Amino acid sequence: MAQRPLTISAAEKFNFVAQDEIWKCRLKAEAEARHNWAKKWGFLTLTMEELLRREGEVPKPPKPKIELPGHLRIRPVTPVEEYIKVYPSPPVPQTTQGFIGWRSTVPGLELEKNYKILSCKGIFAKQLQWPESGIY
Repeated sequence: MAQRPLTISAAEKFNFVAQDEIWKCRLKAEAEARHNWAKKWGFLTLTMEELLRREGEVPKPPKPKIELPGHLRIRPVTPVEEYIKVYPSPPVPQTTQGFIGWRSTVPGLELEKNYKILSCKGIFAKQLQWPESGIY
């Protein structure tokens, strides 16, 4: 069974005394929360060492580092420049028509390496063995 929406009458909307009492209660609750915040959440403002000192715990000294054998050590990172070669760009074309694809026409700057892109619909349809009437 559907419930009727809770409606506030016009007299309750304009009951300024009741609204004022509600506002006073809210302000009182906010003031109490502000007063009690340091007791409940004041530890968030302290550093870890100070917090441990307050609780009586002494921070432990750091553990000595163990030297790993040579075969377990991590090798230094190889610079990216050894794997990726960046060649200088050709001069920028003077026209917007020449700007389209201007880097891909230079043999050393092509994006596709080691293969050609075949993007014709007919070639894809032949690979899937579709009839030509099914290609639109």
